[in-house]
Amino acid sequence: MAGALIKGLLEAKLYAAEDMAVSDALPAQLRKVKRQYGVEGMRDNTRLVQTAQTVVLSVKPQILDQVLAEIRPVVTKKQLFISIAAGVPLARLESGLGDRARVIRVMPNTPALLAKGMAVVTRGKRATAKDEKLALGLFRGVGEATAVKDEALMDAVTGLSGSGPAYVYLFAEALIAGGSRVGLTPKLATQLALQTLTGAAAMLQESGYSPQQLREMVSSPGGTTLAGLARLHKGKFTDTVVAGIEAATRRSRELGKA
Repeated sequence: MAGALIKGLLEAKLYAAEDMAVSDALPAQLRKVKRQYGVEGMRDNTRLVQTAQTVVLSVKPQILDQVLAEIRPVVTKKQLFISIAAGVPLARLESGLGDRARVIRVMPNTPALLAKGMAVVTRGKRATAKDEKLALGLFRGVGEATAVKDEALMDAVTGLSGSGPAYVYLFAEALIAGGSRVGLTPKLATQLALQTLTGAAAMLQESGYSPQQLREMVSSPGGTTLAGLARLHKGKFTDTVVAGIEAATRRSRELGKA
């Protein structure tokens, strides 16, 4: 996700390579970022924080507390911290960074790699409206972004848009498998499935119709689409997707308490 953000910011010309720096424990990863984006790197987190105005905490939730403890001694009121660690609440971030930290919490998703991401932003008690605007600007460089005041919504955001791309990928796998079962070659089934998803997404975003209206428009009485939909309903397709989002939301809450 950090690489996606760097790529998007450079392509949107919001920042130049010399305006950014990264830290990573792996020298190979630092060389990769330098080679791909021209952004300098270092292995010292505290040094990076000391030289930055905005710090994006792009680490896994399981190691975040360790990173917070490491950089806490060099945190000042001048820095803005933006965390994209899934499930980690603002209170935990602010406690780990100390009472001087301005913190924004963000839940992005992986389509940011193609500047098609969706991010939701919420700000901590010391972050300002200006800080929120800056964070929104960063993530609008790699897709769309919106702000919410109620942090409690962030776990649901994680369950839907944060994890959502994986649900779509699984559906794509199912479409390809179904096409193959009824006689299509894997290559043709893949082409049909991926373009169908692309076209359907464009219709959802650009037609002005709701998902229900679009579904009804292609569901002729006694036709093939209704036959397929009836089988999906029999298999509790909608209930299963809803249950998946609920499960991801619960896991996000669990990560926040870890």
